[in-house]
Amino acid sequence: MRPRKLLSRRRRYLMPTEKALGAETHEYLPELCDQLAQNRIHRRDFLRQACLLGMTATTAYAMADVLTGESTSLIGEAQAAAKAGGILKVSMRVQEMTDPATFPWTERSNVSRFIVEYLTRTKADNTTVPYLAKSWEASDDLKSWIFHLQRGIKWSNGDEFTSADVENTVNRWLDPEVGSSNLGLFGAMVEEFDTGKMKDGKKVMGKRGIPGAVEVVDKHTIKFNLKQAALAMPENFYNYPTAITHRGFGKDYAADLSKKPIGTGAFELAEFAIGEKAILKKTRKWWAGPFHLDEIHYFDHGEDSNAWIAALASQQVDMVYRVPNDAIETVKRLPFVDLHEATTAQTGVMRFRITQKPFDNKKLRQAVAACMDHAEILKIAFRGLGQPAENHHVCPIHPEYAKLAPLKRDISKAKALLAEAGYAKGIELTIANGDTDGAWMTAACSVFKQQCAPAGITVNINKMPSSQYWEVWDKAPWGYTTWTHRPLGTMVLSLGYRAGVPWNETAYNNPAFDKALDAAEATLDVDERRKKIAVAEQLLQDDAVIPQPFWRSVFKASNKRVKGLKTHPTFYHQFQDVWLDG
Repeated sequence: MRPRKLLSRRRRYLMPTEKALGAETHEYLPELCDQLAQNRIHRRDFLRQACLLGMTATTAYAMADVLTGESTSLIGEAQAAAKAGGILKVSMRVQEMTDPATFPWTERSNVSRFIVEYLTRTKADNTTVPYLAKSWEASDDLKSWIFHLQRGIKWSNGDEFTSADVENTVNRWLDPEVGSSNLGLFGAMVEEFDTGKMKDGKKVMGKRGIPGAVEVVDKHTIKFNLKQAALAMPENFYNYPTAITHRGFGKDYAADLSKKPIGTGAFELAEFAIGEKAILKKTRKWWAGPFHLDEIHYFDHGEDSNAWIAALASQQVDMVYRVPNDAIETVKRLPFVDLHEATTAQTGVMRFRITQKPFDNKKLRQAVAACMDHAEILKIAFRGLGQPAENHHVCPIHPEYAKLAPLKRDISKAKALLAEAGYAKGIELTIANGDTDGAWMTAACSVFKQQCAPAGITVNINKMPSSQYWEVWDKAPWGYTTWTHRPLGTMVLSLGYRAGVPWNETAYNNPAFDKALDAAEATLDVDERRKKIAVAEQLLQDDAVIPQPFWRSVFKASNKRVKGLKTHPTFYHQFQDVWLDG
C-alpha cells in the first residue's frame, strides 16, 4: 500500500467526482482514478480494477467517461431490434457433465452455465461485474471479502438462493477429496496438511481449506476470510469450474448435474447424450432480465474440425465453438457467415514433469529451452496468428505482465548446457502430444524438433489421440498441454505452478516462486504488481519449466442471422443478448 499521506491527497483530489457518481471508496480507488486521469493505465484496466474493488459497473463506466472525456455505453449493442424466440444451434463437443467443481473443459461449462450460474461475470472486454452477487467489498488489506447476494432468486426446484448455497459450493472446492482445481485458484483460503501417507520415505503433504475461510454473515451475505491478501477474488469466481450449485449438491444428493440439474438459470436440460447432443429449453422467466432465445441446442460433431465447418457451411448449425486456424480461409469464403477473432492468453506449453528423469536435471531443461525460436514456431505452425511467448505463462495482454529480456535461440549455449548436464554426446527425448486443440500442435512440435537437432537433441513426437493425452497430461515426463485464457496472469500461475495444487502438471515446487506470486496477488497498484510478477516470471523462465512457443488468437464463426454475439476470449458462451434474425 502507498503512504497514508499520498492517499489523503488523492482523496481530496477526487472527492467531487466520487460524490457526484456515488462511488464506493475502497482505499485504493482514488489512486486508481488518478492513474486513469493521467493516462498511466488503460481504460480497460481501470474498469477491471474498479469493479474488482466493489464499484458498480455503471459507476465505473461513468467515472471512466468523466476522467478520460470519452463517452461509452455499458450496455453495448442496442437491443431495440431484438426478436424473442428461436433455437440457436451450436457445434461443440458434448462431454460428461457431472460436477462443475471438477470441470476440466470450457465446453462442459458452456452447457451448464445456462442452468447453474456464477457469483460474478467477466465480460468479453475482461471486465468483471456482479452477477449472483449484487455487490462486494474488500478490506484495505485484501484479506477479507464480503459478497452481498441478489435477493429473490429461486432455484428451479423452488428453493430460495441463499448464502448456504455459496457456503456449500465453496467448501466443496476447498475439500481435497473433491479434487477441484479451484483449490489452486483460491490459494489464499488453503493450507498445507500432513495426509498421513508416505512416499519415498517422505511425508505426503496435501492442500485443504483453512478453518473459518467461508463465513455466513446472514441469509444474503457471505464473507471470505483469507490467510493472505488476494486481489482477484471476484475474477476467480468466474473461472469455468466455479459455478454455484444448490446447497444439497454433493451433500444431500449425488454430485451429478446431468442427472439432477437444479439451477438458478432460466433453462433446463431437456436432453443429454455424451458425444451426441445437449438440448436446453427455457422453462421460466430469467431473474436477470429478458433472455431472447427459447432453446439452445449443442451438437457434437466429433474431433474432426472438417465436420464442424461442414455443419456450419450446410447451415445445420448457426455457429461453431471455435474455428481452427487452418480453416479460417474456408470460413471467410462462406458469404452468410461472420468470422469472429479474439486476442487472448490462450496458449500451449511444452512442459516438463521436473520430478521425472531426465527432466529433473535443470541444465538439461535449460538446454532444450535454449533451442527454441518462438517467432519461427508461431509463423510456421500457427500462421503468425498470435504473438511469441516467453516461457513464463504471463501474457502481454495481462495487466501485470512484465517484459523481461528477450529470449533468443542460442545453439552454442544449448550445447554447453547439455554438456554440463552430462549429455555431451547428445540425448534423445520424447514429447507426448494429442493435438488436443488442433493439428497446429503437431506442427509446432515438428518445428521445435528441427530447432533442437543442431544442439544434439533428438526429439521424438509421441502422437496420440487427444482423449489418450488427457489421461497422461499431468504424468508424462514431457508433454504439450493447451491452457485457456484467464484475465489475470496471477490466476493462471496460481492454477498451474503453485506447489501441490491439482493442476500443477510440471510438479514445480519453488518456495521463492510461491512467495513472489503471493506478493503480486497482494498488490493493487498495477505498476508495483508488475515489478513483483517479474520475479515470478524470471524464476519460471530460469528454471526452464515450460518451453512455451506462442500465444494464439482464437476464432469462432456464426451465421449472419445470429445477432448480439460477442467473442469471449475464454470461449465462454454468454448468450443473454443473442437473438436470431430470421
